[in-house]
Amino acid sequence: MKAKIVITPKKAVLDPQGKTVQAALEQMGYEGVSDVHVGKYLEVDLEGDDAEAWKPKIEEACHKLFSNPVIEDYNFTIE
Repeated sequence: MKAKIVITPKKAVLDPQGKTVQAALEQMGYEGVSDVHVGKYLEVDLEGDDAEAWKPKIEEACHKLFSNPVIEDYNFTIE
């Protein structure tokens, strides 16, 4: 199994990387891009086949290790 985790800045948090990418897109002629958020993507290989048993463990890892819950949101799927 594999946990696929996406971490993004919260909407209220200033995202300088996202603003830089947005400005670059505009300079390249991509009109109409109103906002960009740059985040992180992680894949974690998991042993076994019990996704339900892994959910609380991945939730805890996301909250304690992979993200900063004060300024970032996260979501994950286990496949």
